[in-house]
Amino acid sequence: MKKLVVLFILFFGKNFAQKTTQDQSVWFAYAGQYKVSEKWGYHAEAQFRLDNELEQSLQNLYRVGAIYYLPKNQSLTAGYALVKTLNRSVDDYFSENRIWEQYQINKKWHSDKNTIIHRFRLEQRWVEELGLIDDEVINLATNYQNRLRYLNRNLFQIMPLHKNESEIYGILQSEVFFNLGDNKVNSKFFDQNRFLVGLGLNFENKTRFELGYMNHFITSSSSNNLMRHTVSVSLFHNLSFLTQ
Repeated sequence: MKKLVVLFILFFGKNFAQKTTQDQSVWFAYAGQYKVSEKWGYHAEAQFRLDNELEQSLQNLYRVGAIYYLPKNQSLTAGYALVKTLNRSVDDYFSENRIWEQYQINKKWHSDKNTIIHRFRLEQRWVEELGLIDDEVINLATNYQNRLRYLNRNLFQIMPLHKNESEIYGILQSEVFFNLGDNKVNSKFFDQNRFLVGLGLNFENKTRFELGYMNHFITSSSSNNLMRHTVSVSLFHNLSFLTQ
């Protein structure tokens, strides 16, 4: 156990020892899961990530997928994502095409009032590398990368509403990202961590509105690490179109 602790300190200490810059942002997100049969559904998502003054778009993400529902609150999902990210050095946006697969399990506890979610996601990424030639922005290369993500998300009921059909709840979650294999996007194994605390309002387990603070730590193999302090605003739909 002591050896594991030492390795953990050495591994993450090296990342935090590198110079880290600070930044602020605001994220708006919409995600919907729509069940169309006992076994199948689909996922649709859009995220808009802006600076703290809501003037500059830092990144836009669009994600779709097909969901296969398993017993005991488990699911498998696979899909496609398009990401547009600002490259400040050339003042333009580079594109990323992404294929993704995930496994998720939800568990209730404390008399079914609280929920813990485990999500494992694998991504295959094709990321543009922009550069300037004769003052013109061009795509110099498209780099490929594999990445693994693990999300641990906890929802704690604070107050039931409307005869327990709705509720106010607390949120505590963290998602870690790991780069797999050699790549030119980020050569570090530990890519980033997103730690979030917040509050949510759940309407009949169909619509959730969440507001929180995210500490977003991003490593880099080519420049300083970044710690971004983020206000997160999210809307979730979980709808069923099964006929009764």
